[in-house]
Amino acid sequence: MPNRRQFTGAVTAAASLAATSAVAAAGDRVRLGFIGTANRGSQLIDAFLPHKDCEIVAVCDVDSVTLDKTVQKLDGKPKPYRDFRQVIDRDDIDAIVIATPDHWHAIQAIAACDAGKDVYVEKPLSVTVREGRAMVHAARRNNRIVQVGTHRRSSKLYRELAPQIRDGLIGKVCVSRAFRTSNMFPGGIGKVGPSTPPETLDWDMWLGPRAERDYQSNIAPYKFRWWQKYSSQMGNWGVHYLDAIRWCTGDEAPSSVCAMGGNYAVDDDRTIPDTMQVTFEFESGRLAIFGQYETSGNAAIQQGEIELRGTNGTCYVSEREYEIIPETGGQFAPRGPRMKPIKKAVTGGNAVLTEDHARNFLDCIKSRELPNADVEIGHRSTTMSLIANISQTVGRRLNWDAKSESFIDDDEANKLLHYEYRSPWKLG
Repeated sequence: MPNRRQFTGAVTAAASLAATSAVAAAGDRVRLGFIGTANRGSQLIDAFLPHKDCEIVAVCDVDSVTLDKTVQKLDGKPKPYRDFRQVIDRDDIDAIVIATPDHWHAIQAIAACDAGKDVYVEKPLSVTVREGRAMVHAARRNNRIVQVGTHRRSSKLYRELAPQIRDGLIGKVCVSRAFRTSNMFPGGIGKVGPSTPPETLDWDMWLGPRAERDYQSNIAPYKFRWWQKYSSQMGNWGVHYLDAIRWCTGDEAPSSVCAMGGNYAVDDDRTIPDTMQVTFEFESGRLAIFGQYETSGNAAIQQGEIELRGTNGTCYVSEREYEIIPETGGQFAPRGPRMKPIKKAVTGGNAVLTEDHARNFLDCIKSRELPNADVEIGHRSTTMSLIANISQTVGRRLNWDAKSESFIDDDEANKLLHYEYRSPWKLG
């Protein structure tokens, strides 16, 4: 008789084969279930709709108003659900698209993988480092395609530029920078007291694995981004830019992180800083800097969304263009430009990139090749934002062991790599 490991392996292989065969049997038409349909979920629906080889057959949300609007938007075709488990349990669904609040990503993605579904999950991949690694394991043991919503990975411009930067186009990159700026002074997300949740919202399900608490109107549906237990701006924006930087420099993970910041000016209920700056150091000999400035909105770099400062030139990159400004010799160095200026632009922006990212996901469901933003890539980039939050919380520089995914000789910081889920929810 097979032992438990052999039996589990056989079940996983069978689920993988069955899911792949189901797509083929349906004439290569991928049947999708969406979990989370407000805001980003609605944008993802728009990104998948142009692709005629997929069909949205199920939609799920904890708010009935949002759910009804989504069904109407899709001409009443998908079946609506209030519990994501009912979507994942459907045998006729090939892939799950997850656009729920960040603290739900791990539970839903792992359940989908274990049910033999491929997964598109929005960034940040997780709210804890341990969750992210568990999601990678779930994808691998089930042979699942998992695409993370860092859509710049499907940008033709970035895909052309990143290998050139790694090959020395602008010399050695010693400093990279990116910023999230927004002047939210003075009131931010507001100050409100607890209240009764709307009748249309399943507040207990919204909270999920997080501790029970009273509803507040400046948490759900969108303002959870400013509450550390459910998200963060480091996770919301930092993951995008840090992922692009990491891609361009070729670094897998930092060796240390130091974040400083606090609530300096905005008077609201947030539990994340209104001002924060983090510096990552890499063993390759470079720094990456990300600033979250929510007390001022003026541009923090000359142009673009990320700045790569090389010994021969500085590259400014956005979703639509990049420009390289040559370096000239400085103190004690030979004078004159060290390279020629370069400038390139492409058409399209965020919506086009997301549509391309969806296309790559659908293609990989059929080919079984790793997608552009594979779960391991998303995990490594998300981890950078998560350990930055931990550094700011404990108030000191932390040394990071990328292999064990833990802080070196720091028990206090390591305790923040995960949290205890509220019953009955479990990680994997």
